[in-house]
Amino acid sequence: MRAAAAALAAALAGGLATGLAGCAKFDSALGQQWATVNFKADTSIATLLKVRAACSHIPNVHAQALPHKQTPATMMYALTYRTDHASDANLAQLQQCLQRFPSVQGINFQDSGDAG
Repeated sequence: MRAAAAALAAALAGGLATGLAGCAKFDSALGQQWATVNFKADTSIATLLKVRAACSHIPNVHAQALPHKQTPATMMYALTYRTDHASDANLAQLQQCLQRFPSVQGINFQDSGDAG
């Protein structure tokens, strides 16, 4: 009887740990925030890369990896910055930096609550 109770307790503890790990992953996904930069249709890849480099110095704002295949079609919406831990001041800095470039058409700030 003791062995069965111990096995049941171990199974419950394992299930609880798995459930908590799942909740942590879910909470982590909910906290994701990013900014997607929209460029004018005639923007060259070289210009996009210049904008990316120029605005990558802002604290708590991290440029995401670019597609392996860099064509105008794949790069049009490829410039995305993760902003999970960015303050309002950091986001304002990013916006000011990006607005210096005439090829930038807009910036779309989103969070995981916007998806779906």
